[in-house]
Amino acid sequence: MTAPLLRASGLEKRFGALVAASAITLDVQAGERVSLIGSNGAGKTTFVNMITGYLKPDAGRIELAGRDITPLDPRAITRLGVARSFQIPQLYPALSVLDNMLVAIACQENRLSFWQVARRADAVARADALLERFTLLEHRERLVAELPGGVRKLLDIAMALTGEPQLLLLDEPTSGVSAEEKFPMMEIVMTAVGAQPLTVLFVEHDMDIVERYADRVVAFYSGRIIADAAPQAALAADEVRRYVTGTLEVTTC
Repeated sequence: MTAPLLRASGLEKRFGALVAASAITLDVQAGERVSLIGSNGAGKTTFVNMITGYLKPDAGRIELAGRDITPLDPRAITRLGVARSFQIPQLYPALSVLDNMLVAIACQENRLSFWQVARRADAVARADALLERFTLLEHRERLVAELPGGVRKLLDIAMALTGEPQLLLLDEPTSGVSAEEKFPMMEIVMTAVGAQPLTVLFVEHDMDIVERYADRVVAFYSGRIIADAAPQAALAADEVRRYVTGTLEVTTC
């Protein structure tokens, strides 16, 4: 087996008496689609925040393509090819969809201002290409403040791809999206990210979404991993049924 794109070894994180990560060890191969599941407070988002540099582990090591990224700040980790979207989209509501994309491109190019990027035909073409992949071209000139929740989610993910990352982390991509919109939205996302070599980790609470779109499921409970397997096997595990999906019947004498 080839070396993993992402390797987390022995991650520990505490917030006072709360154990958010306990000996978390996980390898992710390039190209995998991995879903992180667990109840609220299980440690999923803490894990994502450590991978992206927003939190530093108390112990352990994180490697990207063999390089130690544990001490790096979020901006440095982003430049190495790690991108993320957030549960609450991080957008500029007073700007148009296109301008939000151009802001993201300007951030990726570091030394350039938004106005420098906005005047470049190649940057606009790059933004439009991503908007097309995410079926957002029809909203190009609309203000973000006018957009429905599902469209905002798609825009947030499209902005994360402006840096052409190797690894994309999605924090609850379908939260706040209506039941009838969830599958069409995830279909758009997975089709869009499939257009480039990309490894995806996504935090998700909807097990139907997990079963359909994950190659592998990693289940968290109380800061530790309780299952790591293909979706059907992971969701059938007793601890997952007891602590995550609530489908294990507990009999009493």
